[in-house]
Amino acid sequence: MSTSPPTWSKAGPIPQKDEEQRLRELGYQPVLARRMGGFGNFAISFSVISILSGCMTLYGFGMGNGGPAVMLWGWAGVGLFVLCVGMALAEVTSAYPTSGALYYMADRLGGRKWGWYTGWLNLLGLLGAIAGIDYGAALFTGAFLNLQFGFAPSPGWTFVIFLCILLLHAVLNLFGVRLVSVLNSISVWWHLVGVAIIVGVLAIVPDHHQSPSFVFTEFVNDSGWQNPLYVAAIGLLLAQYTFCGYDASAHLSEETSNASVTAARGIVRAIWVSWIAGFALLAGLTFAIQDYEGAQNSATGVPPAQILIDALGTSGATALLLLVIVAQLFCGNAEVAAASRMVFAFSRDNALPGSALWRRVSSRTQTPVPAVWLSVIVAGVLALPSLYSTTAYGAVTAINVIGITPAYAIPIYLKLRAKDRFEPGPWTLGRWSKPIGWIAVVWVAFVTVLFCLPQSNPVTVDSMNYAVIALAVVLILATAWWYIARGSYSTPQAYGNAREQSEISEGIV
Repeated sequence: MSTSPPTWSKAGPIPQKDEEQRLRELGYQPVLARRMGGFGNFAISFSVISILSGCMTLYGFGMGNGGPAVMLWGWAGVGLFVLCVGMALAEVTSAYPTSGALYYMADRLGGRKWGWYTGWLNLLGLLGAIAGIDYGAALFTGAFLNLQFGFAPSPGWTFVIFLCILLLHAVLNLFGVRLVSVLNSISVWWHLVGVAIIVGVLAIVPDHHQSPSFVFTEFVNDSGWQNPLYVAAIGLLLAQYTFCGYDASAHLSEETSNASVTAARGIVRAIWVSWIAGFALLAGLTFAIQDYEGAQNSATGVPPAQILIDALGTSGATALLLLVIVAQLFCGNAEVAAASRMVFAFSRDNALPGSALWRRVSSRTQTPVPAVWLSVIVAGVLALPSLYSTTAYGAVTAINVIGITPAYAIPIYLKLRAKDRFEPGPWTLGRWSKPIGWIAVVWVAFVTVLFCLPQSNPVTVDSMNYAVIALAVVLILATAWWYIARGSYSTPQAYGNAREQSEISEGIV
């Protein structure tokens, strides 16, 4: 499949400017090391999407909310709409290749308040994603230790594992973007080979497989709701939750060669490769189910782990579970890189408390060291409720999807509203820009409503969907801080008015 955009500008490919000069034209003095290539940029978004993390973690949710039919066909349909969102976002990224990404685009196209709220939604979504990804990795690590050594992970021990994973990701990110790029490149092949191994083993080893009719038409409703259309709509969230985080390519654009093209391509490639590989993974797992109810109620607490145990035995399941855990570790590491660049960029424009610290960059590695530490510390704080309530923790991590998904649509909507005022970069959709853009905006509006709907019936304190509350908290915090920081927050004027930022380039290590 071609990885080029659907079309170039009418005049053909636009000659590339020096990316450092382009950054100065957008108002910023280059301080980060531009050591990431096109494959590395694609790899970071692919690693953050992480089908071996999202699909495996949320598979149990899909089993009870629509079952196989909704999981498979929902993945196919959602992937198509997300591809539209990604292409529309890639076009804006090509015009504004900065670490601030979504909020900088919104600021340039809509004004300071659009940029401010987009930035807070994006930032809290990214920090919530670190918490969700690394805590998921801790849960799978606990299941692995249980199978291998009989270790019974309590909430306390799971949190300790989670903190160790956060520390590992912080340390890896302190070594510089080149190591991050190498790890993400390895992650791509780990994911693709891992999916091939899991699907291949599940196709060959088990004596029994489900029929194609079961895999593609079986509808399961354990949600408590009676309306099958409502249940099917809720079931789409398995795919939508997984297809999240591809803005990482944009956040790393100041560290990517030829970013005006490669960052845009990275977003689109990450989505369609994940789309294909994720469908294969979901199909492979579903065909291999031996006991549907047994997997749902697994003592491991992880339905895919039970499917692997039933199909392959404990030893085989343990080996494949290790594949998944390593993929989740790659995913979390990539998310820390993306979130720390957002912290750095937002602080560069004085949007965060203590911005003067968080925007500092190491003179040795050209990495925003304080921003890395802030990202993992906040993620650790966000996961604290998991010690007392999985429901409360779910409410906190809802900040991820309810924050970051609307933030994708804001710059796309503002680009459509700007019409001819928007000057596209070298990667453009041409005449398809408007229809694909509107499809993206409408889809994001639709799934944002889905994120907020109750997912199980009856609705109780434990089963309530707290996403609405999470969204309200984000907006209240952003509004409150706006009245404090609005005097100092600003993005630099575009085209040749770069501010002096000598304090940013001070070495701290």
